[in-house]
Amino acid sequence: MNNMPSNAEKYLRMEKMPHIWCPGCGNGIVLSALVRAFHKLNYDQDQTVIVSGIGCSSRASGYLDFNTLHSTHGRALAFATGIKLARPEVNVFVLMGDGDASSIGGNHLIHAARRNIDLTVVIFNNSIYGMTGGQYSPLTPQDNRATTAPYGTFERPFDLVELVKAAGATYIARGTTYHSAMLTKLIITGASHKGFSVIEAVTACPVSYGRRNKMGGGYDMLMWQKEHGVPIEKSRYLKPEEMKGKFLIGELHKSEAPEYTEVYQQLIDRVRGPIKGE
Repeated sequence: MNNMPSNAEKYLRMEKMPHIWCPGCGNGIVLSALVRAFHKLNYDQDQTVIVSGIGCSSRASGYLDFNTLHSTHGRALAFATGIKLARPEVNVFVLMGDGDASSIGGNHLIHAARRNIDLTVVIFNNSIYGMTGGQYSPLTPQDNRATTAPYGTFERPFDLVELVKAAGATYIARGTTYHSAMLTKLIITGASHKGFSVIEAVTACPVSYGRRNKMGGGYDMLMWQKEHGVPIEKSRYLKPEEMKGKFLIGELHKSEAPEYTEVYQQLIDRVRGPIKGE
């Protein structure tokens, strides 16, 4: 974990180490980006909740020494919404994989974005269901192979950024495990934003995804991210044909809108009316 704060162990459950992730997996890099972000944000760990779903990425919550909840498959955002409504003063992070977020949890994703509830969502996108056997997800690129698509998936994938933007998310960013310093900054900015924040973290699964698609090992997949991830500032100077097959990274959307828990409290106050003695 390069460039980690000297007190990184403060944010980790060291008794849970070593982690379960495979050699070459990028999830540990995303975890280190989260730790660096928490260090910079200087949040009270007792006032911070981390919710995760099911899958390789969702094991990250168990390694972080905060109030953590390992929930059911696809329902992390439902649990997180309940926590934020009950305790709007706490900082709530949600960690999900691409399948967890966009398939079984896809309905929760679009409605959490629509509500603009103040959650910071980090989606580990390795383009595959890793823990459950290598099935393709809604973010698996077309024609790529998986156990459930041995000849390549013919379905078009979601563009996660455009999906949550259309649904109403007010902060959207994308980073990669190669661009880990950028990823840390995006998590910090997303956490500081008032509203629904989504940070897509493009990560590598060399075992279930890279091997089947002849992408090499962990190092090779990192180099793929380097070559295909284009900072949004640089993209403005590139022709459309130069962007073919590549993807944007950086802060991709930011807007302001009423935040859900605040609007909810305003409704309660209006309906309840003033209480005697207030």
